[in-house]
Amino acid sequence: MSKPEISWADFAKLDIRTGTIEAAAIFEKARVPAYQLKVNFGELGIKKTSAQLTKRYKPTDLIGKQVIAVVNFPPKQIANFMSECLILGAVNGDDVIIIQPDSKVIDGLAIG
Repeated sequence: MSKPEISWADFAKLDIRTGTIEAAAIFEKARVPAYQLKVNFGELGIKKTSAQLTKRYKPTDLIGKQVIAVVNFPPKQIANFMSECLILGAVNGDDVIIIQPDSKVIDGLAIG
């Protein structure tokens, strides 16, 4: 299903950055299976997020993995947890494949 066309100005509002997952734990209170992650975005610091990555990844698989994330959404309350960014992935039903750089890059680099 296609989504509505947006302008370049709409896209330019997104702050999309590289980061490295530093911590991953099962999110016990999530309605849909998910992990609580801490992602290091370099100069932007560490941001927390909830991610539904449980079908493909174990928490230990995620530690040290670089990701691409939107970092300028307002915080979102999910159960008892405040999510501060959105990790990008290719979604196939309940399977999510993380989008990541193909080489190690500096945490916090802007994607544009």
